[in-house]
Amino acid sequence: MIQAPPLSGSQYFNYKKTFSIVLLAVVDADYRFRIIQVGDYGRTSDGGVFAGSQVGNGMENGTLQVPASATLPGAAHLGAVPFAMVGDAAFPLKTYLMRPYPGKYLSHEKRIFNYRLSRARMVVENAFGILASRWRIFYRRINLSPDHVDPLVVTACILHNFLLNPADHQRLLNEAEQQGREMAAVQNMGGNRAGRAAWDVRGILTTFFNSPEGSVPWQDRMV
Repeated sequence: MIQAPPLSGSQYFNYKKTFSIVLLAVVDADYRFRIIQVGDYGRTSDGGVFAGSQVGNGMENGTLQVPASATLPGAAHLGAVPFAMVGDAAFPLKTYLMRPYPGKYLSHEKRIFNYRLSRARMVVENAFGILASRWRIFYRRINLSPDHVDPLVVTACILHNFLLNPADHQRLLNEAEQQGREMAAVQNMGGNRAGRAAWDVRGILTTFFNSPEGSVPWQDRMV
């Protein structure tokens, strides 16, 4: 949260009724911030920020150095599957970005997929929890102009990676829970007109996660 910038209107006013800027981050399986983008207006949806970001455009245009599609362990019969990131319901479904199945009345297979995706997303939530627990300024409204908040957030993310120590993870996560700063569940924030290829990739992963071979935690495959 930030203080309301003068003459900014509703640009920084988010759906939680507070003022903020957006930190878009790609996190790896070790809680490290690999890609960050800071400074988008708080009113912008997560999906909108991603679509306009360099990483979003790079993934869409195939210009990033992402490994080639590969077969899943013990499931060569399912064919090659692209490497993908995981996101919540605020993000679009893409061949390179998996989001949960929407709705309450889902088949057992789809609920298994959503459970596995949620487990993988916990790494992202924990990374933000560790960041906030280490730098307590994120537990309160930051009384700086957006021009000064942006470098502050970037610096905190860099220092987070530099100081990351597995021995501190549980302590910092416990502190985050005590502060009630877990990431709130995000509802479906708009339509998701995914292409057929993205639906097919999610279908293959659903089949895999419901197979004996798919019982291995998927954090090692999708970050």
